[in-house]
Amino acid sequence: MNQWMERNAKYTLVDADSQFSIAFAGMKFEESDLKALAPKFERATREMARIEAGEIKNPDEHRKVTHFTDRRSYPESELFRSVQTFAEEVRSGKITGETGKKFDAVVVNGIGGSALGPQLMQFAINGPYWNEKSDAQRNGYLKIYFLDNTDSAEFADLLEVMDPERTLHLVISKSGGTQETKNNMIAMENFYASKKLSFARHAAAITMKGSELDRHARENNFLAIFEMAESIGGRTSETSIVGHVPAALTGVDFASFLKGACRMDDWTRTVDPEKNPAMMLAAMWYIAGKGKGDRNMVIVPYSDRLILLSRYLQQLVMESLGKAYDLDGKEVHQGLNVFGNKGGTDAHAFIQQLNDGRDDFFATFIEVLKDAEKLPITANTEMGTYLHGFLEGLSAALRGKGRQIITIQVPEVNAFTLGMLIALYERAVAIYAEFININAFHQPGVQAYKLAAKGILALREKVMAKLKELGSVEGTAAEIAAKVGEPDQAVEIGGLLDKAAANCPCVSRSFCKKSNAWIYRIG
Repeated sequence: MNQWMERNAKYTLVDADSQFSIAFAGMKFEESDLKALAPKFERATREMARIEAGEIKNPDEHRKVTHFTDRRSYPESELFRSVQTFAEEVRSGKITGETGKKFDAVVVNGIGGSALGPQLMQFAINGPYWNEKSDAQRNGYLKIYFLDNTDSAEFADLLEVMDPERTLHLVISKSGGTQETKNNMIAMENFYASKKLSFARHAAAITMKGSELDRHARENNFLAIFEMAESIGGRTSETSIVGHVPAALTGVDFASFLKGACRMDDWTRTVDPEKNPAMMLAAMWYIAGKGKGDRNMVIVPYSDRLILLSRYLQQLVMESLGKAYDLDGKEVHQGLNVFGNKGGTDAHAFIQQLNDGRDDFFATFIEVLKDAEKLPITANTEMGTYLHGFLEGLSAALRGKGRQIITIQVPEVNAFTLGMLIALYERAVAIYAEFININAFHQPGVQAYKLAAKGILALREKVMAKLKELGSVEGTAAEIAAKVGEPDQAVEIGGLLDKAAANCPCVSRSFCKKSNAWIYRIG
């Protein structure tokens, strides 16, 4: 056995029953590097036990972190049964919209984890063309659409394909105050009112008990309200009610998904870190990035069905690990960049740089062994074999250039293996956070951006009110900022006027070459 084969055999972990494997031999590390991490492994083991014992592990928000433990008991809960019952009554036509027509579609209105997880699951399990399949093919389960931004184009596109009488709207927001989701709900309520229909008779909500959305849904008698746990954050919510309701409505076997996640949870509780895939994954991230995230994580699934995995992991990893301060209040500016697309396609996109450009990354290849269809290309070779050849060829090429790789194999894409993948990365993120002493379960940067956005919107209201008082006004952004009493906000006011000029008939602009500035006319 050659040196590479020996190393690969030593550093490949396999769960024989599920046929899930992960290989670390392509990373640059030695046994001594793992031995040096012993104190960090010990801390991570101890702290993961504290999480699962129900101790406070999100100190900034004084919350427990329960996504690892709740999913084990969830299938036996009354909440799980209520979701299954609701989905079946929708599918069978027992629950209908206001006019009595059977629902044929569901719109998931959420953002971040409230949309990325359900989107990943739909693409992975039902495929990219789920909205093209007939009711007969789907046994009466619903088509699914997503509103995951406050963009009027997305909303307008949905209205082009949506039958309001046959569409169920699932509003997902933990606090109920997330503005993007709230905007879409308000706009949809107005749209239904314009059609002389009740939005509430076509709506369900997933939210925290007592939230703004919970109160709104109860006051307006939504069809159903499902409670979201306070102790589960959006980016780790796919194995909870957030993932369950969209899955049940579209015919996905959510119980199997949970079994896969719990299978990985069991495996990643292994005490020996070198036999624990999540410990080893976190160790590779730490060693490769020198404990500071100095290398980018490139996610390359060789499966069209898993194309959204890199987007999902972007949020899970970057929102969890991108922190300015550690748990001791020390300024550390930690983080780990994530990008990717899908194997095969990537070879004609950014792989050129990975092969010949900056050595500032490590790549994770994810291979699906079973082909969806047997499609012969030559007498002896099928399409799936070519995809495997491209993966192995790229892997060998990158190793030959001294680039670092991790390889994951799953037997096929299904609910069970998707559960294993998500659970693996959830635990690896939590472990890595212990390595670098940060809180992985809050998001102060996200809250800061929300507050900044509210400040801009408040400024707009103030500026527009003052301009209305002034009547007809003309000038550059700086001149108008001075006229409305906000001279230090000229850049922000210019941006607001740019937007208004494109959408409001009372505001126009023209570019002055002499002053190299836009001239705005209001009134």
